[in-house]
Amino acid sequence: MSSLLQPQRAVADLRTLRDLTADAAGAQRVAWTPTWARARDWFRTRLSELPVTVETDEAGNIWATLRGEREEALVMGSHLDSVPNGGWLDGCFGVLGGLEVLRRIAAQYGGRPPVTVQLVDWADEEGARFGRSLFGSSAVAGRLNREWVDRLVDVDGVRLPDAVHAFGVDTATAEQAGHRIAHAKAYLEMHIEQGPVLEAAGLPLGAVIGCFGIERHALTFTGQAAHAGATPMPLRHDAFIAAARFAVEVREIGRNSAGGVCTTGRVQNTPGIPTAVAGETRITLDQRHIDAARLADMLAQAHTAAARIAAEEGVAVEWSTIYRSPVQPFHPELIERCDEAIREINVGISHRMPSGPGHDAIEMAWAGVPTVMLFVQSLHGLSHCKEEDTRVEHLELAVRTFDRLADKVMKWMGK
Repeated sequence: MSSLLQPQRAVADLRTLRDLTADAAGAQRVAWTPTWARARDWFRTRLSELPVTVETDEAGNIWATLRGEREEALVMGSHLDSVPNGGWLDGCFGVLGGLEVLRRIAAQYGGRPPVTVQLVDWADEEGARFGRSLFGSSAVAGRLNREWVDRLVDVDGVRLPDAVHAFGVDTATAEQAGHRIAHAKAYLEMHIEQGPVLEAAGLPLGAVIGCFGIERHALTFTGQAAHAGATPMPLRHDAFIAAARFAVEVREIGRNSAGGVCTTGRVQNTPGIPTAVAGETRITLDQRHIDAARLADMLAQAHTAAARIAAEEGVAVEWSTIYRSPVQPFHPELIERCDEAIREINVGISHRMPSGPGHDAIEMAWAGVPTVMLFVQSLHGLSHCKEEDTRVEHLELAVRTFDRLADKVMKWMGK
């Protein structure tokens, strides 16, 4: 079996994708853009070498299906899209490492494994353009929420429904993609850690026990635009100052949350010129915690802070939900299988950990598909930047471990 699996081929694929879709600033595979489309076209050429059917569902996800003796499906997945100026591994490692495992399974079983095996490239996991993460997987899980997504616009004023329509996706019908997991009995995802835990522990791999809950909202502070030179400081109703004060207070909420994180990642001012007081400022809030009660308390504190600051600055504030995801534990038996696979490949050493970043695995677990993730160490804990990196030997080790995990789960499915 070892001769059929070639982890170095997955690394070579990653390098080819980097050369195709990155520039000096980093990866540019933002979903719903031409560069992302070019990456997916290249991915389809790699799939054409295998005895699989390749289809794009109603939400824009690409599915490669290797038909098995039974229709029950083992699904492996991740995403090709990136953030702007992103790294060479985030998301795409799981897709191309999964592709290598799919190659091995197809070769070992002569194109007919005991169960159906699928590899999915989820559409717009990052949410980089519109702020709505996990677009494709949440549509499959029935959690897209049109009320939220249809009102989203990018920094250029393009509406999300218009952007996805250019790629053949209609938000009104995207959730029809749910039929794709009708026979899914397990979901596996491999990903770089994106943080410093494994490196600090001196470990290459980790079994992920679940994902943090996420609260993501946009706040609009509305004051009064005014001339920067003519308006005395005590008479200003500066929306940006209110937003800035809110961002600082949110940082303290995160620091005092016992393991949670808070981020204000995007700020937009109107009119947005040097000579005017901001009449309107839109700021995003992202809060995460592995404890649902603590996450709810963090959000309540943010609401209280926003209202108090708005009153003190003489501005109004409105909230709009972008995305929500509850704390999501993964399947206990699959966590055990993942831990076993790590110990067998990594000379008896494993580590279990939660994930702070969100992943498509959240949506599959929420939809009732038994789910687990495998993490590989990230150098310096960096991701979402061009400096993102992982040792090649660790990437290859992860592919071998993911392959072992896939075998274990196929056997588990047969019980």
